[in-house]
Amino acid sequence: MTFARIAGTGSYLPENIVTNKDLEKTVDTTDKWIRERTGIEQRHIALKGQTTVDLAEQAALNAIEAAGIDASEIDLIVFATSTPDKIFPSSACILQARLGIHGCPAFDIQAVCSGFVYALSVADKFIKTGSSKKALVIGAEVFSRIIDWSDRGTCVLFGDGAGAVILEAHEETGILSTHIHADGQYEDLLHVPCGIASNYDQVKAGKAFVEMKGSEVFKVAVNTLGKIVDETLAANQMKKSEIDWLVPHQANLRIIAATAKKLSMPMDQVVVTVNKHGNTSAASIPLALDVAVRDGRIQRNDVVMLEAFGGGFTWGSALLRY
Repeated sequence: MTFARIAGTGSYLPENIVTNKDLEKTVDTTDKWIRERTGIEQRHIALKGQTTVDLAEQAALNAIEAAGIDASEIDLIVFATSTPDKIFPSSACILQARLGIHGCPAFDIQAVCSGFVYALSVADKFIKTGSSKKALVIGAEVFSRIIDWSDRGTCVLFGDGAGAVILEAHEETGILSTHIHADGQYEDLLHVPCGIASNYDQVKAGKAFVEMKGSEVFKVAVNTLGKIVDETLAANQMKKSEIDWLVPHQANLRIIAATAKKLSMPMDQVVVTVNKHGNTSAASIPLALDVAVRDGRIQRNDVVMLEAFGGGFTWGSALLRY
């Protein structure tokens, strides 16, 4: 049997850091209020002119170096983002050119905060069917560009960043299963209510901003993530105690803690970066994964669960033996 094994991880965060104290000066909020409700202390914000692909390129180069391969060996690029550099071509194609790669499939996936898990699931299928040998999977965002910085309900939550992994075909270990879902009936609870084909006047007026009904999103997220944990464990005939690490989407510390409780897992087995990164949407899981791999917490053969929930609503999980 062929598995898709993570051969290397990489990430990149913009140098510009915005703390809760900084936000106190521009919006009606406090550091205490933000910490208590979200667990966030700071977030990285892209500099003027710095794009999603700029961040992704650095994360990809770090992952390629960690995997010990040459970029020319990559035969698939799957790029998860809700904030692409252009309407077209895809951010994947732009990144492909930056990396000097020619001819392989390269495309974007848009599933908001679940984007990286969706992208991982797609790349996993390519490798398991023999269509790819080495895949670059990226999650990258500049969410700061679609945030209303006068809206204290959203501006405190999000940050920018990029994370990437190299997946390679392996005979013994790797991704054990992926599970992805969506339910569009919840569209209005978390969305940007305008685009190219709808309410375009708002786009032209520079008002293409995230809108969120936070308490409703929280309730559905906690319930849904509890179910995806059960689904993932059942699919692999595993017990909760067999999971070594949880690497969740970094949206809110309370949601992360609820998922850990569902797994009967102490928080010291949960990778938490939301305090330093904020919610970086599709970038949050690969960013957190890279942090835990590089600081030595996640070791080879550890069993790791990734899970995410995002606008759409979309949600998903991946279970892997690192």
